[in-house]
Amino acid sequence: MPMFFKDWKSIYEKIKKDIDLSFDKDKLATDLLSELIKNKEIYSMGDLEALFAGKEVVIFGAGSSLENKIITQKNKFFGKILIAADGATSALLSNAILPDIIVTDLDGKITDQINANIGGSIVIIHAHGDNIDELKEHVPNFNGKIIGSTQIDPEPYDNIHNFGGFTDGDRAIYVAESFKASNIYLVGFDFTGKIGKFSFSEKKDKQLKLKKLKWCEKLVESLKKEFKNIQEL
Repeated sequence: MPMFFKDWKSIYEKIKKDIDLSFDKDKLATDLLSELIKNKEIYSMGDLEALFAGKEVVIFGAGSSLENKIITQKNKFFGKILIAADGATSALLSNAILPDIIVTDLDGKITDQINANIGGSIVIIHAHGDNIDELKEHVPNFNGKIIGSTQIDPEPYDNIHNFGGFTDGDRAIYVAESFKASNIYLVGFDFTGKIGKFSFSEKKDKQLKLKKLKWCEKLVESLKKEFKNIQEL
């Protein structure tokens, strides 16, 4: 089952200090998401555990190599649980691949994520202080199976979880590890300083994006050291 917040809290505090996150805004976003999904079809933790148990997982990041890797490695995806980190959803759909799970803080191409959700993708929607407007605008339009997530203590909420993880990519790995995936393969996790087109970063603060990617790299490397079943595909 998902990690305890006490295990994540020290990492969150370091990130909060480095990037100047606001706990109050994170809480406000989490309160909002909890309210918005009250009447949605919530995918249970038991169902998620059953979905992952003993399965191999492929996680797609939105790095610059993603599109080429999808085309060249496509035959290796069959029979595995496929998880898209936010904007990577669009790359998969453009290659006629429907992810089993989407991990998103709603800054990718939302129409693609909504369509994938309608088609059967489980969407893990993440709340943080910088996506309050996106939560208000987009969460009401997700009508398939969803899960709410946060980066603060989830204890007060009965419909929000903290899986660990800061960016959509590393959070997806935390999810797969939490639910005992047998092997985890990473596609499009590039830490070269380049921002891939499926990050949809045109309107984003690029310096902040690069800083977040640095934290993603740190967390991914830490997870690789801790768990020996994570590798690049």
